[in-house]
Amino acid sequence: MISIQHVDLPDPDDHGSTDVVIWDGECNFCRSQVERLRRFDSANRLTYLSLHDPRVAARYPDLSYQQLMDQLWVVTEDGRRFGGADAGRYLSRKLPTLWWLLPLLHLPGTMPLWRWLYAKVAQRRYKISGKACDDGGTCHLHLPSGDSKQ
Repeated sequence: MISIQHVDLPDPDDHGSTDVVIWDGECNFCRSQVERLRRFDSANRLTYLSLHDPRVAARYPDLSYQQLMDQLWVVTEDGRRFGGADAGRYLSRKLPTLWWLLPLLHLPGTMPLWRWLYAKVAQRRYKISGKACDDGGTCHLHLPSGDSKQ
């Protein structure tokens, strides 16, 4: 059996001022993408928190649980929030190693397309990573206690 070694992700409590990436830490697909992002961050400009970490709700009460489940978020050092495809666009400017995304993500008029594509992948992320969904497509997993499937 092949063992997959996970990349250690920098924690915001262990680093100075950085942008914080909030992601679904219970999603295998998300983990692989965040680990890839970490490798692109050679200057250590980003730290990471799983949306399931209680610190997220305490630090970012303006981001609802559903918003966090719908897409990855980047919270900048100065408090701006970028979600989903907009986070990707922001990161293409923040990390020099993502220069190759600039022409695609910054082409005028294309953000609606990138947001739509991001949403389609995000809705299927558990299925993509091999988790079975019992609701015919979109997984409504990891609901906070008291919430029910919609």
